[in-house]
Amino acid sequence: MYQNEGRVLITRVAPEPARALRRQFKSAVYHETARCLTLARTPLPKRSGTVAVLCAGTSDLPVAEEAAVTADFMGNRVERLFDVGVAGLHRLLGRIDVVQRANVIVVVAGMEGALPSVVAGLVSRPVIAVPTSVGYGASFGGVAALLGMLNSCGSGVTVVNIDNGFGAGYAASQINALAAEGVGAVAESRASRERPPA
Repeated sequence: MYQNEGRVLITRVAPEPARALRRQFKSAVYHETARCLTLARTPLPKRSGTVAVLCAGTSDLPVAEEAAVTADFMGNRVERLFDVGVAGLHRLLGRIDVVQRANVIVVVAGMEGALPSVVAGLVSRPVIAVPTSVGYGASFGGVAALLGMLNSCGSGVTVVNIDNGFGAGYAASQINALAAEGVGAVAESRASRERPPA
């Protein structure tokens, strides 16, 4: 893949296989928290707009980082806001301007999975909800968060599967790419209207 494409993203890589890959590919970068390894001859240029990646608690970090690394690797500017769950809502509200500026928001949460609904109520952007398998007692390995997110009353919430940071980052990249194309098309249309007739 690397020989043909020049770019590879590998997810769910444990430290030992990552070390072996880094010995073989000197340009490989291991993102330990995300458990991802990236190889790129040249990085993609960053498109306009941002993807915001939020996570409720520190135990959600591996999934949130997987989403962030994926979106970044696909040519997006990524804003990370971590530990902004509903138990500390003031931390989210203190950075809400960053969230509202993003073209798309990935929200990662375990427990009861309430954070995506809260965020959807505060923004007019697509929200991609990612349930995580962390939690206590009756979290059922993320099923409680998944069901909470699927039943969200927040408009514009789309849900990926449990612990699927890659899927969320990939979808967010596609949405941001469409938004960037739309901005480019509007600018081109405006410029063509402002050109003097020949």
